[in-house]
Amino acid sequence: MDAADIAAGRERWQQRYDAARTRDADFTTLSGASVDPVYGPRGDHPGFERIGWPGEFPYTRGLYPTGYRGRTWTIRQFAGFGNARQTNERYRMILAAGGGGLSVAFDMPTLMGRDSDEPQSLGEVGHCGVAIDSAADMDVLFDGIRLQDVTTSMTISGPAVPIFCMYLVAAERQGADLSKLDGTLQTDIFKEYIAQKEWLFAPEPHLRLIGDLMEYCAAEIPRYKPLSVSGYHIREAGSTAAQELAYTLADGFGYVELGLARGLDVNQFAPGLSFFFDAHIDFFEEIAKFRAARRIWARHLRDDYGATSEKALWLKFHTQTAGVSLTAQQPVNNVVRTAVEALAAVLGGTNSLHTNALDETLALPTDESAEIALRTQQVLMEETGVTNVADPLGGSWYLEELTDRIEAEAEEIFARIRDLGHDGSMTAGILRGIEDGWFTAHIAEAAFVYQQALEKGDKRIVGVNAHTGTVTKDLQILRVSHEVEVEQRRELSARKDNRDRVRVDAALRRLVEVARTDANLVPAMLDAARAEATLGEICHALKAEWGIYREPARF
Repeated sequence: MDAADIAAGRERWQQRYDAARTRDADFTTLSGASVDPVYGPRGDHPGFERIGWPGEFPYTRGLYPTGYRGRTWTIRQFAGFGNARQTNERYRMILAAGGGGLSVAFDMPTLMGRDSDEPQSLGEVGHCGVAIDSAADMDVLFDGIRLQDVTTSMTISGPAVPIFCMYLVAAERQGADLSKLDGTLQTDIFKEYIAQKEWLFAPEPHLRLIGDLMEYCAAEIPRYKPLSVSGYHIREAGSTAAQELAYTLADGFGYVELGLARGLDVNQFAPGLSFFFDAHIDFFEEIAKFRAARRIWARHLRDDYGATSEKALWLKFHTQTAGVSLTAQQPVNNVVRTAVEALAAVLGGTNSLHTNALDETLALPTDESAEIALRTQQVLMEETGVTNVADPLGGSWYLEELTDRIEAEAEEIFARIRDLGHDGSMTAGILRGIEDGWFTAHIAEAAFVYQQALEKGDKRIVGVNAHTGTVTKDLQILRVSHEVEVEQRRELSARKDNRDRVRVDAALRRLVEVARTDANLVPAMLDAARAEATLGEICHALKAEWGIYREPARF
């Protein structure tokens, strides 16, 4: 790009910046020196069109011309443990301490669509997240928190739709205007087959539910994002950065194809898709990954799927620091790791962020460690100056080379996935890749290569295979009492005894009847949640109709 084009682009960006709203903040260095809101080349710069200006296609440098001068990222701490009452107390603490949104972590029975009183739930209730059995638990979970006034993210995929219906019922009981609810539901079932392995049915029924949810939210709850495409779990399973990026965006393209197949307007539904990435410990590689993600998404949505509106081209994403990078050895070192990873996410332009606590490799975080994790974000936001300039590392020779390289690797992977399918679509390729174990095999290979590097000492982890001497004492960790499970089961039994069983049975029968048609399942599922049908009852009714998926055995 020549100097005249760059100068014209700078002037265009300046006009958009001047027209945008900026925060009332001190945008100077610690020493008082003024800084510009963005920096770019002053003369010729070959290839600058691939970098561009913040707020302009291809969005390599961010979605907004103001960067974080206009709005900082949302501090969204992931939390959930024990029962709904205990987690509600943690949410109130997070909000009082300056958290900007809620992110719900569910326990394993809930993630698997089971009630707390089922035999398979024994010993797991409330241990890795909060136990939610019915809409009544949602009432308690958000007691004293106006859902209409706070954005709420829920990290759940297999039983995402019934859980969302229970959330809507809780909001109704608060008197909320459902059309004004805002937040994100994970819902991403592709990554379950690829990495996390928490599904309920075969892929096709799950995709039917996701399509129904996309249609319902587009019509009734336009601000809520019904689908957060997750790369986090893919990375935590052992993938490389390029694999995480490519598999995640491929899944996103698959959901775009699902929306188009439903007759939805891509310019209407694509802004309701969001993404969830891992921020790992390789600082520059992670920043490059985030920048490449925006550029790839915008180009494919425009060129392959016909999106024309700016918001349909935007890739908005939440980031969580890497759980797999945390170590049980010398766990205080995890504070440093989390800070570095969080800084990478911010310099990569994340829209919201969760920082892991230092003790999460051992247990759910204590109040103290959760506060340290929260303060890590607040120090970055308030003290470091990283919010003063949009894409401050843009133009770095190293970073731009990394961004181009990871983008090229992702494009090669997209081509392989499309070749797997029978019709050249991303959806067909993903489904075939799931059935053949293609994704699992490539992630396993990447994890194996990394483990070999650790064992040879080529890769070093402080406190594990390097600098292992320590004076650190054992941490006091959070332990969820068995009484939580006893109490949850007792309360669930009482609710079942006190509800209108005839109404519940009728709602479940109606749900199955609708499942046998092409009608949207969300209204019938909402009615079941209003009747206090439990999560397990809803999921088991659909399993009886659709069957249970078992992953093919491979050696």
